[in-house]
Amino acid sequence: MDTIRMAARHWDHLNPIALRDVTGSEPYTLDRRDLTPDLWTETDLDVAETSFSRYVQARAAGDDRVIALPLFVMRGFRHRCIITRADSPLDSAEALCSKRIGLTGWGDSGNTWTRAVLREAGVGITEAEWRVGALTADHPVMDRIGSISVPANVAATENDEPMMDMLERGALDAVMTPFMPPAFYEIGSPFRPLFRDSQQAEAEYFARVGFVPGIHLIGVRAELAENPGQLQELMDLFSASKEISAARRNKLLDITPWHNEVLAATTRIFGQDWMPYGWSANALMIDAFQTELVEQGIVTSRLEASDLFPYQLEPSQPLEKVSA
Repeated sequence: MDTIRMAARHWDHLNPIALRDVTGSEPYTLDRRDLTPDLWTETDLDVAETSFSRYVQARAAGDDRVIALPLFVMRGFRHRCIITRADSPLDSAEALCSKRIGLTGWGDSGNTWTRAVLREAGVGITEAEWRVGALTADHPVMDRIGSISVPANVAATENDEPMMDMLERGALDAVMTPFMPPAFYEIGSPFRPLFRDSQQAEAEYFARVGFVPGIHLIGVRAELAENPGQLQELMDLFSASKEISAARRNKLLDITPWHNEVLAATTRIFGQDWMPYGWSANALMIDAFQTELVEQGIVTSRLEASDLFPYQLEPSQPLEKVSA
């Protein structure tokens, strides 16, 4: 019996898989990474966390080596991901019209969703100056635009200067980033979120669109899809892991002294599960993401749902698992 080799970042809701608290019929390993694995180049992997944007781009280019399952293991609102200087007068998406905005990668899924926030506010791609680069000096220098055709108002940062340095000295008006720089958490930080109340902005967004944006999902090597039963088992494996993680988090993991109140408020606004798995719960979000990729010039046209997700699976019966 072959071992299924998987890799993903250190998401709390995947720990039960890594710890083998949930099991399937096939043996597996889960390699936990600091960076997102690359299923296209890491030939020793069968299953991996994958950028949603990169996956759509690959499928649009006719590359069918990877097939995604509707398992969005990374989700998040993006209003909070726009930061500015603490003394900046800017406090809305509309205020970024004609401003200088830095971001960590042009085609990234998260930044695509963040630009959607600006597009909704009337700030299109051509209505700002964009600089793409490393967030801080600790981040690796790399090509963060890639082969995507971008307009003239999009360019890499000069001399690889870290964007937080540029923001602090006034060379940028705002920066889009999925993860905050260390200085953001310091007392007296020189940075703050663009939105004065990002939670309110995000709750209003959710009320309009009905979803929390999906950023990374689970991809499988195409050869594995020759056994649809195996794909269903993967759906159920990840679903059981998320269920165990949620139960333990409610009892054992205090992320903040206000943990109970935060969880209760989250449920009141977003329901019992703000990161649902399966096709039906994500079809609306998937459609909206394709719209953004086309409107922002990341891909030239939409794909049929059956081409993008050949297996529109839903979680089924729980797998064998230990008690939470």
